[in-house]
Amino acid sequence: MTSYFAPTGGHPGQDQLLTDRAMFTEAYAVIPKGTMRDITTSFLPFWDNTRLWVIARPLTGFAETFSHYIMEVGPGGGSDRAETDPEAEGVLFVVEGAMSLTVDGETHKMTAGGYAYLPPQSGWTLRNTGSEPARFHWLRKAYQAVDGLEHPQVIVTNEADVAPTPMPFTDGKWATTRFVDPADLRHDMHVTVVTFEPGAVIPFAETHVMEHGLYVLEGKAVYRLNQDWVEVEAGDYMWLRAFCPQACYAGGPGRFRYLLYKDVNRHMPLKPGR
Repeated sequence: MTSYFAPTGGHPGQDQLLTDRAMFTEAYAVIPKGTMRDITTSFLPFWDNTRLWVIARPLTGFAETFSHYIMEVGPGGGSDRAETDPEAEGVLFVVEGAMSLTVDGETHKMTAGGYAYLPPQSGWTLRNTGSEPARFHWLRKAYQAVDGLEHPQVIVTNEADVAPTPMPFTDGKWATTRFVDPADLRHDMHVTVVTFEPGAVIPFAETHVMEHGLYVLEGKAVYRLNQDWVEVEAGDYMWLRAFCPQACYAGGPGRFRYLLYKDVNRHMPLKPGR
């Protein structure tokens, strides 16, 4: 059975220990779920009955290519002017509740596991159509257009309708749910769901140019980040800069799953800031 962790805010009592797993280094960051409290929420222009946690943003020494929000929209809340940046593309991934997404004149009902890719200037709107808060991830990136390539089209689907792709030689214990064809060069970012069965591993230290943002949706694991092994669980967030070595071991007892961002399919800029 699929489950998705969703933060609810709140505040710990005065008897809470200060010891925590939060880390911020030059190569990676770990933001534990316990830091997503009421006092760390933000608000956005043109969004009604909505608050959010910003867990990644373009910043020197941190995320360079994207921002990542966890949105909480109350009943009847939402926006008729959701995205204000004409260069921004976006991905939505629903973890709790129900909402109505309207784009290109078509309205889509989205529930837990719902995925939407929204190209720049798509003018999408969103409303919570349920009686409980709707919670979803919103990842944003400045789209890198390429002369001769059209912009990607809108995609709205649900994880339940997309078959995971097993990694080779893993007997299906490590699989990736891909919502976009990796060979479609119109896309310059991929947002996927990665699943490890108990005992499955990344059997080598991945070291590559893609920047990563990982939000743990379910389970727990020990994750290799640069030279450190870090315990993570549902609700935690990890950011990895380009070339940061990474691996993991899913210890169980249940599955370990995370939402993964990476930048792809574009030339490397050869001048600073370009």
